[in-house]
Amino acid sequence: MKFDQDLTRSMAETIILQLLSAGPLYGYQIIKTANERSHGAFEWKEGTLYPCMHRLEEAGLVEGDWQLAANGRNRKYYCVTAKGRE
Repeated sequence: MKFDQDLTRSMAETIILQLLSAGPLYGYQIIKTANERSHGAFEWKEGTLYPCMHRLEEAGLVEGDWQLAANGRNRKYYCVTAKGRE
């Protein structure tokens, strides 16, 4: 079952907050986890995720922290703030 693109966008913030409540994730992990857990109902890409992440950051619901990954690349890990948990 596929969801309408507008419906997917409207659910994205809630889904992201739920995923991050388990612990910090970087962007690709968020996309991969959401797509896997939806059993193919979502097909999120960067264009879906990052505008939503920016909105969540601006609202103070999540915060990002750049970290150096084992492969030498910088990745921005996101976590839920206290306000986001409310």
